[in-house]
Amino acid sequence: MLRLTIVTLFLGTLLTTASMAQQRAAPPQATAQLRQVASFDHQVTGVTVSKEGRIFVNFPRWTEDAPVSVAEVTRDGQIKPYPDGEWNSWRNAKKDQISAGDHFVCVQSVVADAQGNLWVVDPAAPATAPVVQGGPKLVRIDLKTNKVAQVIRFDEAVAPQGSYLNDMRFSPDGRHAYLTDAGAKGALVVVDLQNGKARRVLEGHPSTQPEKDVVVKTDGQELRRPDGRGVEFAADSIALSPDGRTLYWKALTGRTLYRITTDALENPRLPGKDLEARVERVGETEPTDGLWVDGRGRLYLSAIEQDAVKVHDGDRITTLVQDKRLRWPDTFSEGPDGTIYVTSSRIQDMSWFKPANGPRLETQLWRIEPGVGGEAIGSVGQPQRP
Repeated sequence: MLRLTIVTLFLGTLLTTASMAQQRAAPPQATAQLRQVASFDHQVTGVTVSKEGRIFVNFPRWTEDAPVSVAEVTRDGQIKPYPDGEWNSWRNAKKDQISAGDHFVCVQSVVADAQGNLWVVDPAAPATAPVVQGGPKLVRIDLKTNKVAQVIRFDEAVAPQGSYLNDMRFSPDGRHAYLTDAGAKGALVVVDLQNGKARRVLEGHPSTQPEKDVVVKTDGQELRRPDGRGVEFAADSIALSPDGRTLYWKALTGRTLYRITTDALENPRLPGKDLEARVERVGETEPTDGLWVDGRGRLYLSAIEQDAVKVHDGDRITTLVQDKRLRWPDTFSEGPDGTIYVTSSRIQDMSWFKPANGPRLETQLWRIEPGVGGEAIGSVGQPQRP
């Protein structure tokens, strides 16, 4: 019998079918507002807020040789390289002169854990192209000392050519990390943070692959490159229940949300077929990039086609905020006071799809200010118990 949390039960009831959800959906009216925290000269993807309220962001090397990969956002909205300039000194043009193992090559996500660390996932695949040898890694930075304390390097068994490690979540006890791979052959990666061992699981499983009938649309049109290629990313969105017992994920180019119990993921002796049998289909949503489950068990989704953030709460779906400035809501984080933060990475405006825009994009970090009833505020209380 699988152990299910209250949030799991909420989502299972809520997302059984898309039609049921739509029948119960609240009117698409924004009940909250965006407030800009910072604006960046380069394309941002990830954001995280530590328990002390420090804000960190990252800039992947997708269309330009970004000058900073990981940064802390200061109180006046400026950025400073983190943990220092040396870790941020990699440049594509100096690929053969700078070691990939101890520099940020192409950072996709940053997450602060409950133990006082900042974790950085580096898929080391600039432009989502070939993986730089020796570059894929998970880096732990001690937020007290602001120094790198651990580097877990991934070999080709975990991060093969064609992979693009995307986002991550951490068990509440700090023992395990769970990552999505949005690359050529989607998968999940499970990392034992105590011994640094990583395993690639569910590779090629339907739950981690793009759905062939899904075409991402933005501004009312199919999002395609000049040569006709559309958006095709595998397992991307990821969220963890407050008690850490249930992991959720879905492909960006997909509508189906999946889940599995983390005790199954963490068992290295569980055969692959048995692990696959533990995967549960939760229901249908829409193409999303970021997912977040707050302390009250509410599921936040980045509605990339609608410049919006939606919330699934019990059997209700509400549009929390919809704003044309929120172009491609990308990654969520929750501050110590429960405030929800979100980046807008403007993927639909990239030169991949609009060559005239050039390689550099100005992007933003937002926080969601509560509307009537405080709808934008998460919960930072104790995790819910089954």
